[in-house]
Amino acid sequence: MRLERIRPTVLRMVLHAHELATLMTAVRYVAKTRPAEVPESARQELRSLLRDYDQQLHHLDTSGQRDDPNRSRAG
Repeated sequence: MRLERIRPTVLRMVLHAHELATLMTAVRYVAKTRPAEVPESARQELRSLLRDYDQQLHHLDTSGQRDDPNRSRAG
């Protein structure tokens, strides 16, 4: 994972797909299981994050992103 500060409150994160999947799995778990120690306001923020993530993921799936030219399509 790599973090870069773009502006004081804006960061750019570069991470592997498995790292992102791990983070989003944890977010889904907390948002869905509603642990008592997590305030409702935090769970609402997590649900909003999940909505944005799911929309962006769908956009990636449907936008015809170009594959890495060095990667085999069979693969």
